[in-house]
This record gives sequence, structure tokens and C-alpha cells, in this order.
Amino acid sequence: MSGQSQPVRRIAIIGSGFSGLCLGIQLKKAGISSFTIFEKSDRLGGTWRDNTYPGAACDVPSFSYCFSFEQKTDWSRKWSPQSEILDYMEHCARKYEILPHLRFGTEIASARWDEDAMLWHIRTTQGEELEAEILVSGVGQLNRPHTPKIQGIETYRGVAFHSARWRHDVDLTGKSVGVIGNAASAIQFIPQIAPKAAKVFVFQRSANWMVPRNDLAYSEQQRRRYARHPWLAKLYRWKIWLQHEINWPVFRRNTFLAGRMQQAAENYMRSTVKDPELQAVLIPDYPIGGKRILISDDYFPTLNRENVEVVISGIDHLSEGAVNTKDGRAIPVDAVILATGFESTAFLAPMSIRGRNGRLLRDEWKGGARAYLGISVAGFPNLFLMYGPNTNLGHNSIIFMIECQTNYILDCLRKMDERGASVIDLKRESMDEFDARVQHELQTTVWASTGKSWYKTSDGRITNNWSGSTIRYWWNTRHANPGTYRFEAREASRSAAGSDSSAHRAA
Repeated sequence: MSGQSQPVRRIAIIGSGFSGLCLGIQLKKAGISSFTIFEKSDRLGGTWRDNTYPGAACDVPSFSYCFSFEQKTDWSRKWSPQSEILDYMEHCARKYEILPHLRFGTEIASARWDEDAMLWHIRTTQGEELEAEILVSGVGQLNRPHTPKIQGIETYRGVAFHSARWRHDVDLTGKSVGVIGNAASAIQFIPQIAPKAAKVFVFQRSANWMVPRNDLAYSEQQRRRYARHPWLAKLYRWKIWLQHEINWPVFRRNTFLAGRMQQAAENYMRSTVKDPELQAVLIPDYPIGGKRILISDDYFPTLNRENVEVVISGIDHLSEGAVNTKDGRAIPVDAVILATGFESTAFLAPMSIRGRNGRLLRDEWKGGARAYLGISVAGFPNLFLMYGPNTNLGHNSIIFMIECQTNYILDCLRKMDERGASVIDLKRESMDEFDARVQHELQTTVWASTGKSWYKTSDGRITNNWSGSTIRYWWNTRHANPGTYRFEAREASRSAAGSDSSAHRAA
């Protein structure tokens, strides 16, 4: 795919996390330079820029949490810290000359498909009007912090903030701290703040299954060996992938494997937490894998500290200086930290995306977000999603999925070039058939038998997770199947403007 021999298409990419970076790099490798990555912040990095709380780290081993084409061999630890991941992303942007394509401080408010001009009209929150033939969302699933509606939070006089917007100017030394939430972020920062805080109250709504991280630092000798022998680093990466991939049957309700993993998790907790009463409240009421499996070496030991208390009675409201629980207890706190996750099922919000016939994407997704392979939506031509609906994983690295999606999008662009097409639009029947199959498969997973989780909408539809193994996703995204799309030439599209997408003549 050569930028010199193919038509120039302006490509707008929203977001500079791993998705936006990966696509930008591969576009440049393919000889395409007519793209811009729009970033609302003043720095790239997505979730790894935003989450700077103490102890922030990845829950996928470092050697698997980087691009396959840019294998980092000098990770400091088996499980990489946030700052190191962000440094790696900035390294990639510099090495592959992506920085000139980045527009910082530019938040996208809306995008509207223009049938006559065959392009997207894009509007920023500052009111700037932009145009692009191809629009790609790289905003992901975990970019908008979820702030629960807690009565009295607006009248609370202490310091309150979300863990994804950490207040580094607030010194918690000697303070009484209330942490609302006990999942992936909380288990990382609580062990960091507990030694200096006077008291830490962990307000737990439900228990989570947790396994040990078994973290370790790589020696200088190990780092030199991987740098000298890239094949060793590649082999180590594949070993990590395989070790995680063989856990997939657990999520398919394989009772033997799930039973073994669940028992191991319970044994780990009971061998680490000393108080039998506390042990009882740390046993989840759902099967392992139904919610995100947490990994930590220091959270359970931290719960043994005298200045740490797990509160399970539920929050009723906040008063001026306390968290008031449903059993009538008023717990004085100087600071409240919301470790309450993200608005994970509201994909692309708060942006307004209008496709053919002015249809809003939020209306298309009224019953829950869906997309073909998590990438394409019928009636929204030349729009591609990355880390979109039903592409999250519970068992392996999302970088693998992002690289698959990047390859697929580039293949769609190639097929447009081969057909002389200006428009690519997913067939409605392709999306419906794919979605029905995925949702049917998801009903056989452990997620379907678990109550509330960030994988599901309030109606119970599983919108976030992929229904199969990463091997199957790779196989499905190796090439775009032309039969699932309509390719439209400029003349054909203009003559059919204003009609339903199904009436457009294929090029």
C-alpha cells in the first residue's frame, strides 16, 4: 500500500492511547501520512497518562504489554509501572515520527457524515470545523471516570477526588482516608497510602477474586540478554501469551479449571489475611472470572494493618466530615478517594456521532453498543472503532487485540483502493448476524451468570468482552471480508444520496 500510488484520504484518529499510536505507526509504515491524531489532553498516553495514582501498574506482564513490532527488552519489572509504560509510548511516538501528526488540546465534540461530499464533518469543543474522509475512534473503554451518585457528596468539606484524577497536591500523611471501591485501582494504591495515613477505611460493595502477582525485578543481566538476543524476548512474549491464553476455558465455565483457580485464589486469601471474620467478607458471591480477576502481592497483607478497616455495611450518605453507612455509623474522614471505575459501557460518549440519514450512534446503540468485530457499525460509513464493543479481554493483553484491529482497518483501506471506492459501509445483515452470534456465545460464559459488572449494561447485555479466544479474534481479523461491506464509488454514492444505505450501488 503506497501513499504515492493511492488516493490521499484524510484520516482523523481520536485519542492518542495505544490504539491511536498503533494505527498511526502502521499507517506511516504503509506510506500513508495524511492522518491526524486528535488528543484532548496536552500529552499522549490515554489511560496511562490519566492514571497516575500511587502504585499504578499494568495487570498484564510487561513483555506482553507492548507492540510486537517494537518489543521493549529493558523493562524494570515483570509487571510494569505506569510511568514506564508512558515512557514507552512516548518512545514509540518519537521513533516512528508520530509527534508531527498529533494535535494536543483538541477535544472532538461531534462528527457528522456528509453523504454528498462523502466525508465526515468534525467539530471540536472549541467550535473548530474539520473534515476527514476516514474517521477512527481510539478512545477505548476506560477513559471516563465513573462518579457514583452519593447523597451529600457536594456538601462534604474534606478533599474528594477520583483515583483516575489523583490529587498529587494532597498529602495524606496522618489523615483519615475513606476509599470507596476495592477493585483494580484501589488494590494498587491502598497499599501505598496505608503506611502513611492515620486510618484507611475501605468501603467494599462486593468482594473480588484475587490471585498473587508474583512480581519481580529484572536483573541487569536479564535485560542485557534480552537486548542481545531479540529472539529470546520474542519467545518469552509468546510464552506469556500462551500462559494467559490457556486460562480462556475458565471463562467458558470449565468447572475443573475454574474450580482449581477459584480454590487457589481462596487459599491465597486465607493464607494471607489473618482475621477469620475478615476472611469471610473477602469471599466473592460469584464464580471466578465473572468480574475482573485482580492480581496483587500486597493488598491482602495491607488489610492486616491495624490502621486499615474494611467496611461492608454500605454507604448511605456523606455529611460534612464523615461517611455515613447504612447501619447508622458515622465514620470521620479527611479525604474521600473514589475508586469507582469508569463509564465503560457508554462507548464514544460524550461525542455525538451522526451517520447516514442523520442517525445518531447513541440511538443505534440504545439497546447496548455493538459493532462488527468491534470495528464497524452499519450505516456509519468510513468509521472504524478500536477497542470497541465486545473486544475487551478477561485473560490476555489488549495490545494483541489492538494490533489485530489495526491490521483489519488497513486491509479495509486497501480493499477500498482496489475497488476505486470512496465509501465503505458495513451491511446491516453482517452486523446483525455477527452480534447475534457473539451474544449467544456470551451467554455460555461466566459473565452471563454474574450480576452487575463493568462488562455489562444495566439491562444485563454484555457489551465489553470478546466471546472467544484471542486466537479466534486474530483469525477473524487477518483480512476484511469484502462480502460483509458495501463499497461505493463517488458517482454511485452521489446519485444515491439521501436514500437508505441498503440502496447504494456497490462499486
